[in-house]
Amino acid sequence: MCNAFNKKFIDEAAKKYEVQPEVSKACSDSDYMELAIEEAIKGMEKNEGGPFGCVIIKDGKVLGRGNNRVTSSNDPTAHAEIVAIREACANLNDFQLTGCVLYTSCEPCPMCLGAIYWARPDRVFYGCDKNDAARAGFDDHFIYEQLDAPIQDRKIPFVQIIPEKAIKSFQLWEEKENKIKY
Repeated sequence: MCNAFNKKFIDEAAKKYEVQPEVSKACSDSDYMELAIEEAIKGMEKNEGGPFGCVIIKDGKVLGRGNNRVTSSNDPTAHAEIVAIREACANLNDFQLTGCVLYTSCEPCPMCLGAIYWARPDRVFYGCDKNDAARAGFDDHFIYEQLDAPIQDRKIPFVQIIPEKAIKSFQLWEEKENKIKY
């Protein structure tokens, strides 16, 4: 059974030996969500970024952990889900998260949602929703508006140039015999 004492013991042992802790298969989705929330809080306490955390689980094992590291790494893509996806994929030696479950402390932003769909986990659980995030100062509504706006009306100009040359990479991809599809 995954209770607070066992989880704390496992986490402390993992720190000592610098390995990912295994989480008992008897843990519930709520237990895994608590791990994601702890990642958010730890990252915030270290001033690494905003209040977001994520864990990726497969067969009761933590394959990836992440907290928001945008401000500490000067990387606008270092969201908790992206950090956790990168770690989990590296641990699996695969670009997809087949058989995995992603737990994130907040409903994913549009960027993370795209990354999650590309990674293809089996399921996603989230804690807070995008309205909770907006109340805390993390409002992604403008991005959703921009996605629906015609290209010529977007706040950041998007200008297509030399598409007749850019298409070459797609043509070569279509002809490539040994490509790895994804």
